[in-house]
Amino acid sequence: MASLKELKGRINSVKSTQKITKAKQMVAAAKLRKAQAAAEAGRPYAQRLAEVMASLSSKIMVTDNSPRLLAGTGANSVHLLVVANSDKGLAGAFNSNIVKAALTAARRLEAEGKSVLFYLIGRKGRAVISRNYPKAILQSFDTTDVRTPGFDEAEKIADELVKLYEDGRFDVAHLFFSKFKNALTQEPTEQQIIPVPAPKAASAKTDAGAVVEYEPDEEEILAALLPRYLKTQIFGALLENMASEQGASMTAMDNATRNAGDLIKALTIQYNRSRQAAITTELVEIIAGAEAL
Repeated sequence: MASLKELKGRINSVKSTQKITKAKQMVAAAKLRKAQAAAEAGRPYAQRLAEVMASLSSKIMVTDNSPRLLAGTGANSVHLLVVANSDKGLAGAFNSNIVKAALTAARRLEAEGKSVLFYLIGRKGRAVISRNYPKAILQSFDTTDVRTPGFDEAEKIADELVKLYEDGRFDVAHLFFSKFKNALTQEPTEQQIIPVPAPKAASAKTDAGAVVEYEPDEEEILAALLPRYLKTQIFGALLENMASEQGASMTAMDNATRNAGDLIKALTIQYNRSRQAAITTELVEIIAGAEAL
């Protein structure tokens, strides 16, 4: 059984940990409001751009002369999994859920006879992927010096992916990130980004009764929009990840703070009982000594 000194030391240690987790919870809550607002603000633009892409792509015939980002390489054998993680921990299962979804997709693709490569964003998750696929990591994008990943980072990532694509390093690219629902729910999401899949048809009201003439023609506009569409999708994923990370961190730190409180209560009860037992033993010894006199 632990001594009174050891129990008191453990109580003080847990109290110190509780202060840290409480502080981190408050910081995550403050960052969550900003990150959630950014993620929600970015969604309408991405949605409207997708509608424009749908309208344009519905008016052209995809051929070998179409932009490569839309037409593809003509092959479907090498798949690149772009895994977007954070650089920090203490966010519950946020990073591990994204990695798990990517590894599940990798095994599914391999079972279909496809080859799998990885492009990693952020530090977390690299160890697990490196352990499972040590020779399949094609490239990594370092965000350790970036406080808040933004459009500049999305643009750099998109440019690197396009270059790898044009160099023939892969045929299809899938993006893995965590879609923000609320502080308690973050949904690991897989999205094909290269070649750009034909977006869902625009809503009927978009073109209903309208005759639209494009200048320059649809294919030329589409060729200019495809890289921007790719950057927008990656930027949106980074925004969703930031909100998801802060939500997961706030929830994890809240749970840790509560668990620390429960442990402090249990240790305090144990300490009081041990102290009472020690006092009782001491009294018995004093009485026994007095009777012996």
